[in-house]
Amino acid sequence: MIQRHLTRRVLEALQDTPVVYIQGARQTGKSTLVEAIARGPHRARYYTLDAATVLAAAQADPEGFIAALSGPVVLDEVQRAPEIALAVKADVDKQRTPGRFLLTGSASVLALPRVSDSLAGRMELLTLWPFSQGELEGTRESFADRAFAGAERPEDGSKALGPSALIDRVLLGGYPVVQTRKSAERRAAWFESYITTILQRDVRDIAQVENLAQVPRLLALLASRAGSLINYADLARSLATPQSTLKRYMALLEATLLVRRLPAWSANLGSRLIKSPKLLLTDTGLLAHLLGLEPARAARDRTLFGHVLENFVAMELVKQLTWSQGRFQLFHFRTTAGRKVDLLLEDAAGNLVGIEVKAGATVEAKDFAGLRFLADLVGERFRQGFVLHTGDSAVSFQKNLHALPVEFLWR
Repeated sequence: MIQRHLTRRVLEALQDTPVVYIQGARQTGKSTLVEAIARGPHRARYYTLDAATVLAAAQADPEGFIAALSGPVVLDEVQRAPEIALAVKADVDKQRTPGRFLLTGSASVLALPRVSDSLAGRMELLTLWPFSQGELEGTRESFADRAFAGAERPEDGSKALGPSALIDRVLLGGYPVVQTRKSAERRAAWFESYITTILQRDVRDIAQVENLAQVPRLLALLASRAGSLINYADLARSLATPQSTLKRYMALLEATLLVRRLPAWSANLGSRLIKSPKLLLTDTGLLAHLLGLEPARAARDRTLFGHVLENFVAMELVKQLTWSQGRFQLFHFRTTAGRKVDLLLEDAAGNLVGIEVKAGATVEAKDFAGLRFLADLVGERFRQGFVLHTGDSAVSFQKNLHALPVEFLWR
């Protein structure tokens, strides 16, 4: 079994918190992770609400169901019966035993108000994303920690993958099941079934949707806008649906952790900065499937691949931030005059690391224009800037501006 880097955080939380909730999209490996934890480092009884009998018991009498459980317990896929949250709260309030409940859900806890409201102050929330590249290679990535420490520099690198191998990684994505499918046809079949399952089960578990057929159309439309600023009016026109309905559908896709917003960084610098978030799909394998993007086309169409690559880099950083030693947030940066930095990391002290993503193999001085503008704007708060590219050269353009191959993220 591939070791998940989130495991240590889960075990730490179980040492001092009564309820630990692991959220993640369906098929990201939540069940595998918690079953392994329950068999080993945190012995617990395991129940899944995907089992019809367990689900029926939890729904019929939540208080009785929870009261009958002794010792540490794992409850898998709790979004299927969010009414048990009040029973869990009552049990915890009787005796706040650390590690009493390890819960998982294929929906964001924010989409389950009965869970989030009932367990506020009693629960630690963790997110399990699809495999990171470091998890697939058996290495623990620490790009953000190293970048803020000034340790992520060209001389620390290794041999680059090469454009073809990088494209293959990006288009494969990180879902565990996809790693075992050898042909593009079998991977495509899995993604088709996956989207159908999400819509028929998870969306229905958390909301009543009057026109479910619109949701996969929206997901395909969002794939074509990945890496772009979210424009609700434009999306509503393209989908021929009211903005109010569109926003409800968007919230559902975010709730099932298929789509994520990347907020704009502002730091109170006024109206010069654009505040709209960017749109990300949480897995580039799914993104490539929705776009019909194959390796040959990705190699030809560098503009399209550039958007997918930026999404890939953003999500690799999102994954790493769930286990980084430091506390970091991820943003994008853009001014009304068109100055931009693709990705921006900020630490708890307000220091910044900027990252540009380039689908080409050659980096020039002009590629650092956005990073230089940001450095001048924020002064000493700017720590380092990187242009991540698809070539094999790791070069410093000046003391705190570096060009690195994309795989420096995990190697």
